[in-house]
Formats: sequence, structure tokens, C-alpha cells
Amino acid sequence: MSSYITLSDNDLVAFLKEGDKAAFTEIYNRYKGLLYIHAYNRLRNQQEADDVVHELFTSLWTKRDNLVLKTHLSGYLYQSVRNRILDIISHQRVESDYIVSLQHFINQSEAITDHLVRENELTALIEKEISALTPKMREVFELSRKANLSHREIAQKLELSEMTVKKHVNNALKILRTRFGLVVYLLYISYY
Repeated sequence: MSSYITLSDNDLVAFLKEGDKAAFTEIYNRYKGLLYIHAYNRLRNQQEADDVVHELFTSLWTKRDNLVLKTHLSGYLYQSVRNRILDIISHQRVESDYIVSLQHFINQSEAITDHLVRENELTALIEKEISALTPKMREVFELSRKANLSHREIAQKLELSEMTVKKHVNNALKILRTRFGLVVYLLYISYY
């Protein structure tokens, strides 16, 4: 094994391609520390830097048969580490963007759900208060507001005077405003 220490990178690569484990071990021992420092300086995370270096050497061993170096071994290893670091950073950005997007969606969904709940509760309260009106006042009010009939049309339909219809609508609105002043306030403080 000590004879491998004196070999050049090119000789080690030649032996590596033949499946020589001792040559692989020498390459590993020669570069692991420098590659780790390089990865750590970029990532600032010991575990990720360790993983990058180990994945690089695992890949180097498994792909040794097809290994083609266009530069020196050191340049190849540094470039491989650099590419893996860029992949990690890119993945972290995508992950971060996804988390921000997901949080925005959750916040928006909560707001929509909150508004729908409030709207449904308010609608139920309005219906409850309308049903508490006197029968004739309720009938006139519902024809006015739900059926969108004019005072004249309601008067003709119910055989009442227009003045009576107007009085029923005004009284209903006055009662509802009085009751909803408190109801809206109670609804508001129940959420805050």
C-alpha cells in the first residue's frame, strides 16, 4: 500500500479503472480532507459536506469503468464536488420556495375558511332574526328583500296599502338594525 502513495494521479486513475481497491483508497485518502473543506466552506453544514464527499467517492468507484478525465484528477474531483453543492443549493431554494408557497396557501385557505364560517354564521343569525319578526312583517320584508318586489307589488299581492307595506319594511329594518348592532359586535369579539 505504501507504494501507492508515490504514484501520480494518472497512475492511480489507471489502476482504479482496473478495479484496484488500493488505488481507490489512496485517491480517497489523498483528496477526502481537501474536498470536505471545500464542501463545508460552501455549505456550512458538516453532515451535508460529509455526504457530498462520500457520494462523490461512491460514484467514483461505481463509475470507474466509464471514467473519462478531460483534466487532472484533482480538477475532476473539485468540479464534481462543486456540481453536487450546486445541486444541494438549488434543491434548498426549491424547497424554500415550496415552503413559502405552501405557507401562503395555508394562510389564504385559513382566511377564506374563516370568512366562509363568518358568512354562514351571519346568514344564520339574519335568518333567525327575520323569523322572529311578526308573521305579516316577516312576509312583507321577505317579499321586499328576497323576492325584490316593489312596495306597490307587495301591496297588490297581500291586499294591503302601500303605506302599510312601507311601514312594515321600515319597522323590520329598524328591529334588525337594533338586534344586529349587538349581534355583529358579539360575532366580532368571538373571533378576536
